Amino acid sequence: MAGSAASPGGRLRGLLDDAAAASSVVHAPGVYDAVTALLAARAGFTAMHLSGAIVSATRLGVPDLGYVTGSDIAEVAGVVARAVPDACLVADADTGYGNALHVQRTVEAYARAGAAALHLEDQVFPKRCGHMAGKAVVPLAEAAGKVRAAVEAAEGSGLVVIARTDALSVDGLAAAVERVKAYADAGADLVFVEGAADEATLEAVRAAYPDSPGFVLNRSEADPRMRAIPDAALASYGVRLVIHPVGAMLAALRATRAVYSAISAEGSALSVERATWDDLTGLLGQPELLEAEQRFAGDDDEGANA
Repeated sequence: MAGSAASPGGRLRGLLDDAAAASSVVHAPGVYDAVTALLAARAGFTAMHLSGAIVSATRLGVPDLGYVTGSDIAEVAGVVARAVPDACLVADADTGYGNALHVQRTVEAYARAGAAALHLEDQVFPKRCGHMAGKAVVPLAEAAGKVRAAVEAAEGSGLVVIARTDALSVDGLAAAVERVKAYADAGADLVFVEGAADEATLEAVRAAYPDSPGFVLNRSEADPRMRAIPDAALASYGVRLVIHPVGAMLAALRATRAVYSAISAEGSALSVERATWDDLTGLLGQPELLEAEQRFAGDDDEGANA
């Protein structure tokens, strides 16, 4: 079921349809808290992405080696959804955190948190970051069953189910295409071949699966092979959604490191280019809140005579 057009998933479907009609794609920059979500919204984005690797880094301080849980990601998704109610958040669901029944619980938790979509991958547990060596995938029948479970659980909420395979780097192109075909047959709304980063690979995937419901491209700044490809070209390869999982976090890492280095070396961060305090409070809506506070306070004399 597509769900209500007013639901997060319904809004995302609308964005995807509009982009496809224009032979373009939807871009979803990575966010990981309320401030980054507000910044993304101010930059004009409605679609946003929440990476499991980034949640693992920011909340747990550990790499993307299967430490993070669905509860961790759902909690951050809820923060983003409350900060930007119109956001269409695409949330990482890793392997679903268990078997098909656990996948259904994950889907329900993400929908309650306000996510518009999730992507579910076919790695063994504990998983590894998609850019790491040493990955392995579960049997195709097991992975397809988890996709069917996710689709069933998403009915009613309209949450968009994206099925990801990591088979490209493990078993090759033919195996990856076989898997995304099976996942689409299981009901996935979009499919996602992890590692399809260049035009030659995208063209090969498209040629092998011309009837795809639509591909997701992981334009991860963690992948040294990633190159900018025009949106029109991506659309011609069947790409409908482009996620940018880690760019904001890596930029914040560099800027924050520069601030701490300056404080250590110079005793202050005055030499480092920064946003102003007013930039932050304005982003958070402080002027409007103070105005509302004043309006609700009213006049003491009027209140006493009421």
